[in-house]
Amino acid sequence: MSLIVQKYGGTSMGSVERIQNVARRVAKWHAAGHQVVVVPSAMSGETNRLLGLAKELSPQPDTRELDMLASTGEQASSALLAMALMAQGVAARSYTGWQVPIRTDSSYTRARIRSIDDVRIRTDLDAGRVVIVTGFQGVDDEGNITTLGRGGSDTSAVAVAAAMQADECLIFTDVDGVYTTDPRVVADARRLNVVSFEEMLELASLGSKVLQIRSVEFAGKFKVPVRVLSSLTDPLISLDEEMASGTLITFEEDRKMESAVVSGIAFSRDEAKITLLSVPDTPGVAYSILGPVAAANIDVDTIVQNQSVRGTTDFSFTVNRNDFARALELLKNQVGPAVGAADIVPDENVCKVSIVGIGMRSHVGVASLMFRTLSEEGINIQMISTSEIKTSVIINDKYMELAVRALHKAFGLDQETPAVI
Repeated sequence: MSLIVQKYGGTSMGSVERIQNVARRVAKWHAAGHQVVVVPSAMSGETNRLLGLAKELSPQPDTRELDMLASTGEQASSALLAMALMAQGVAARSYTGWQVPIRTDSSYTRARIRSIDDVRIRTDLDAGRVVIVTGFQGVDDEGNITTLGRGGSDTSAVAVAAAMQADECLIFTDVDGVYTTDPRVVADARRLNVVSFEEMLELASLGSKVLQIRSVEFAGKFKVPVRVLSSLTDPLISLDEEMASGTLITFEEDRKMESAVVSGIAFSRDEAKITLLSVPDTPGVAYSILGPVAAANIDVDTIVQNQSVRGTTDFSFTVNRNDFARALELLKNQVGPAVGAADIVPDENVCKVSIVGIGMRSHVGVASLMFRTLSEEGINIQMISTSEIKTSVIINDKYMELAVRALHKAFGLDQETPAVI
């Protein structure tokens, strides 16, 4: 008998019929003798509906009350799933994050999990019940309900699996696994059978929307095997077939994984670039620019400082487009004049394209192939950043899909056998 944590996204919980299908799938695992903990998201669109109501009442709602409101979506879906299971003859009990409890800090709308008390869950599991725990939410030390931010149910599920030392955490979603890139951009993108935590962490941070990045961090830190698979298959599919489907995210790197130089191509349209021209090339200038940006809680991604010419340099960096207007205002009104920048040049028409693979550690010429491929397509590289297992470039966003398709083909990701470099 195994302990399995299953997470179902909003699409999987999007209607009464789909909730009944989730219940059939969970019942199948329970009938096979497994202990099952389920972490459901709110029904598809429900969180947006609730937040929309809040914005109609106030342009900037109080964040504590936002969390009180947003957490009700998961509470409703958890109770409905418990009812669906009981209607099928399966003993079930649902809990909110504050009933378990899942302890978090007090950062409303983006709280971080500190600990999970699994006593009530284990008691119910030992009594033969399926336990349903609301995703996306917890409780702080003052007893206030908190939420974990967008995609937080993934993090909740992996955190529960880690706390309970589950055998595996199954993330059921509307796609059947992790692909070499987005199939909507590259028609011959392939599903990966296995991917390492390191690769998945990079892919998630670089634009892949399959898993929330914090859930991957949790999984890697506590070595929780995670499988991404589809909830849209027949819920009564055999367990053996179901466990062989999807993509396994694992910390066990094997030779087969190493043989793939590049495992995937990630991209993000949510980029904007800002360049400060002719700032003094003196010690501390980078901090003078980026310190105030960080103090404003604006995340900076790629950074390039040009070679000094006559004692000055150009300094460029990228931010998320949601932070672009705020960052530009800060630079124009405060930072630019303070550091003596000759001008500030904004550019919202950029994107980031990245290649990721643990095989890059042991292969030379990977970045060279990437740059050559983009050059042959007439795509200019504006900025470059690298790590041990990824290379990212900032390019004009009108070339994004062309770049992704060209790189996908150049690295042989459309083939079962990886490209030789």
